[in-house]
Amino acid sequence: MESIPINLAVEDPLSEAVLRAILRQSNRPYEPGTCYCQGGYGYLKKTIKGFNNAAKGTPFLVLTDLDKADCPPGLIQAWLPYPKHPNLLFRIAVREVEAWILAHREAFAKFAGVQQELIPQDVDALEDPKRSLLQIVSRSKNRQLREAIVPRPNSTAKIGPDYNGQLITFVENDWQAEVAMCNSDSLQRTVNAITVFEPTWGNR
Repeated sequence: MESIPINLAVEDPLSEAVLRAILRQSNRPYEPGTCYCQGGYGYLKKTIKGFNNAAKGTPFLVLTDLDKADCPPGLIQAWLPYPKHPNLLFRIAVREVEAWILAHREAFAKFAGVQQELIPQDVDALEDPKRSLLQIVSRSKNRQLREAIVPRPNSTAKIGPDYNGQLITFVENDWQAEVAMCNSDSLQRTVNAITVFEPTWGNR
């Protein structure tokens, strides 16, 4: 089976880890190339036109968070008011990539050392998935994990000192997209898009 080269563009290292896991688990011959991760949401929005043009030569997989936007179609229209190249996969996590991580409820509960019932089944409905994740981990009996992920009391930090490191380790070792997508429609759409994607090599 011929390999499929694909470049990535993400808001942060955690989103990159999730995309790489999805690609790896897709059973398609993806070969991820460069990952563009240079400044979060604003950088992606500013550069999406360039990614769209570059996709003529090498496919691009772009992932951003919905955050406070009303809906994925509205965000896509705002970012891409011109024709999207078929080789550009533009995906949106509802409302943040943390929702997708929580969606593998059994694995995350085991990782965090909490009861699975603490993790909502419909993670796409969470208003602030990152805050929900922090609240869940704050109830962990694993002090080392709590201190790594959850900001200290009275701290101005929004996350703990090893938030990304701990969650990336979880994604790489335990998280399964096929299981998680049962609890997240936006993840299921992304997994499906990656599974059926066929690059267009003509008319470059």
